Amino acid sequence: MAFEESFRVSWAHLDGNAHMANTSFMQVAIDCRFHYFATRGFTPAEFARWRVGPVVRRDEVDYRRELRLLETARVRLMLGGLAEDGSRFRLVNEIVREDGELAARIASIGGWLDLEQRRLVAPPPPLAEAVASLARAPEFEVLPSSLSGR
Repeated sequence: MAFEESFRVSWAHLDGNAHMANTSFMQVAIDCRFHYFATRGFTPAEFARWRVGPVVRRDEVDYRRELRLLETARVRLMLGGLAEDGSRFRLVNEIVREDGELAARIASIGGWLDLEQRRLVAPPPPLAEAVASLARAPEFEVLPSSLSGR
Protein backbone atom coordinates (compact mmCIF):
# COMPACT_ATOMS: atom_id res chain seq x y z
CA MET A 1 0.00 0.00 0.00
CA ALA A 2 1.21 3.51 -0.81
CA PHE A 3 2.23 5.93 1.94
CA GLU A 4 -0.65 8.39 2.24
CA GLU A 5 -1.69 11.38 4.31
CA SER A 6 -4.49 13.93 4.29
CA PHE A 7 -4.29 17.69 4.04
CA ARG A 8 -6.72 20.59 3.83
CA VAL A 9 -6.38 23.25 1.14
CA SER A 10 -5.47 26.45 2.93
CA TRP A 11 -5.60 30.11 1.95
CA ALA A 12 -1.82 29.98 1.33
CA HIS A 13 -2.31 27.19 -1.25
CA LEU A 14 -4.55 29.31 -3.52
CA ASP A 15 -3.76 31.15 -6.73
CA GLY A 16 -5.54 34.10 -8.37
CA ASN A 17 -8.21 31.77 -9.77
CA ALA A 18 -9.24 30.67 -6.26
CA HIS A 19 -8.02 27.10 -6.69
CA MET A 20 -4.88 25.32 -5.55
CA ALA A 21 -1.80 26.79 -7.24
CA ASN A 22 0.64 24.66 -9.19
CA THR A 23 3.45 25.41 -6.72
CA SER A 24 1.20 24.28 -3.86
CA PHE A 25 0.77 20.87 -5.45
CA MET A 26 4.56 20.54 -5.51
CA GLN A 27 4.88 21.67 -1.87
CA VAL A 28 2.30 19.13 -0.70
CA ALA A 29 4.07 16.35 -2.63
CA ILE A 30 7.48 17.27 -1.21
CA ASP A 31 6.11 17.46 2.34
CA CYS A 32 4.61 13.98 1.90
CA ARG A 33 7.98 12.63 0.78
CA PHE A 34 9.81 14.06 3.78
CA HIS A 35 7.07 12.84 6.13
CA TYR A 36 7.52 9.35 4.69
CA PHE A 37 11.28 9.43 5.20
CA ALA A 38 10.80 10.69 8.76
CA THR A 39 8.52 7.71 9.51
CA ARG A 40 11.36 5.46 8.31
CA GLY A 41 13.91 7.15 10.60
CA PHE A 42 15.27 9.68 8.12
CA THR A 43 14.48 12.96 9.82
CA PRO A 44 16.30 16.14 8.71
CA ALA A 45 18.83 15.49 11.49
CA GLU A 46 19.46 11.97 10.17
CA PHE A 47 19.99 13.23 6.61
CA ALA A 48 22.51 15.71 8.06
CA ARG A 49 24.23 12.97 10.04
CA TRP A 50 24.64 10.82 6.91
CA ARG A 51 25.70 13.96 4.93
CA VAL A 52 23.39 13.01 2.08
CA GLY A 53 20.25 14.60 0.67
CA PRO A 54 17.80 14.15 -2.18
CA VAL A 55 18.27 16.16 -5.34
CA VAL A 56 15.61 16.33 -8.06
CA ARG A 57 16.58 16.52 -11.70
CA ARG A 58 13.11 16.74 -13.21
CA ASP A 59 9.50 17.10 -12.11
CA GLU A 60 6.54 16.26 -14.33
CA VAL A 61 3.08 17.36 -13.20
CA ASP A 62 -0.22 16.30 -14.71
CA TYR A 63 -3.10 18.45 -13.45
CA ARG A 64 -6.52 16.80 -13.67
CA ARG A 65 -9.06 18.43 -11.30
CA GLU A 66 -9.27 21.58 -9.20
CA LEU A 67 -8.93 21.77 -5.45
CA ARG A 68 -10.52 24.70 -3.65
CA LEU A 69 -10.25 26.41 -0.28
CA LEU A 70 -10.90 24.14 2.73
CA GLU A 71 -11.35 20.99 0.64
CA THR A 72 -9.72 17.93 2.14
CA ALA A 73 -7.54 15.79 -0.10
CA ARG A 74 -5.08 12.91 0.19
CA VAL A 75 -1.56 12.78 -1.12
CA ARG A 76 0.03 9.39 -1.69
CA LEU A 77 3.61 8.45 -2.41
CA MET A 78 4.77 5.55 -4.59
CA LEU A 79 7.96 4.41 -6.27
CA GLY A 80 7.91 4.81 -10.04
CA GLY A 81 11.47 3.65 -10.67
CA LEU A 82 14.74 2.81 -8.99
CA ALA A 83 18.32 2.07 -10.04
CA GLU A 84 19.68 -1.24 -8.80
CA ASP A 85 22.29 0.61 -6.70
CA GLY A 86 19.62 3.01 -5.37
CA SER A 87 21.43 6.06 -6.77
CA ARG A 88 18.53 7.18 -8.97
CA PHE A 89 14.80 7.15 -8.20
CA ARG A 90 11.46 8.22 -9.59
CA LEU A 91 8.99 9.20 -6.89
CA VAL A 92 5.32 9.48 -7.82
CA ASN A 93 2.75 11.45 -5.84
CA GLU A 94 -0.97 11.33 -6.53
CA ILE A 95 -3.18 14.01 -5.03
CA VAL A 96 -6.74 12.78 -4.74
CA ARG A 97 -9.88 14.75 -3.88
CA GLU A 98 -12.43 13.60 -1.28
CA ASP A 99 -14.69 12.35 -4.07
CA GLY A 100 -11.90 10.04 -5.28
CA GLU A 101 -11.07 12.07 -8.39
CA LEU A 102 -7.39 12.49 -9.19
CA ALA A 103 -6.46 16.17 -8.85
CA ALA A 104 -2.80 15.88 -9.87
CA ARG A 105 -0.02 13.37 -10.43
CA ILE A 106 3.59 14.36 -9.92
CA ALA A 107 6.58 12.27 -11.00
CA SER A 108 10.04 13.39 -9.92
CA ILE A 109 13.33 11.91 -11.04
CA GLY A 110 16.26 12.40 -8.71
CA GLY A 111 19.20 10.96 -6.91
CA TRP A 112 21.24 11.30 -3.73
CA LEU A 113 23.76 14.09 -3.27
CA ASP A 114 26.82 13.73 -1.06
CA LEU A 115 26.60 17.05 0.79
CA GLU A 116 30.37 17.31 1.35
CA GLN A 117 31.68 16.19 -2.04
CA ARG A 118 28.72 17.67 -3.96
CA ARG A 119 28.38 14.63 -6.23
CA LEU A 120 25.80 11.93 -6.75
CA VAL A 121 26.19 8.79 -4.65
CA ALA A 122 24.39 5.59 -3.77
CA PRO A 123 22.41 6.11 -0.56
CA PRO A 124 23.41 4.50 2.74
CA PRO A 125 21.78 1.07 3.15
CA PRO A 126 19.01 2.16 5.58
CA LEU A 127 17.94 4.93 3.19
CA ALA A 128 18.13 2.60 0.17
CA GLU A 129 15.87 0.20 2.06
CA ALA A 130 13.37 2.97 2.88
CA VAL A 131 13.11 3.93 -0.79
CA ALA A 132 12.93 0.34 -2.04
CA SER A 133 10.14 -0.51 0.43
CA LEU A 134 7.75 2.08 -1.03
CA ALA A 135 4.75 0.65 -2.86
CA ARG A 136 5.47 0.46 -6.56
CA ALA A 137 3.52 2.57 -9.04
CA PRO A 138 1.95 0.62 -11.93
CA GLU A 139 4.60 1.98 -14.33
CA PHE A 140 7.57 1.04 -12.10
CA GLU A 141 10.81 0.45 -14.00
CA VAL A 142 14.46 -0.20 -13.25
CA LEU A 143 16.42 3.00 -13.89
CA PRO A 144 20.04 3.42 -14.92
CA SER A 145 22.53 4.31 -12.19
CA SER A 146 23.41 7.96 -11.52
CA LEU A 147 27.01 6.99 -10.82
CA SER A 148 29.70 7.43 -13.46
CA GLY A 149 30.75 4.28 -15.25
CA ARG A 150 27.72 2.21 -14.27
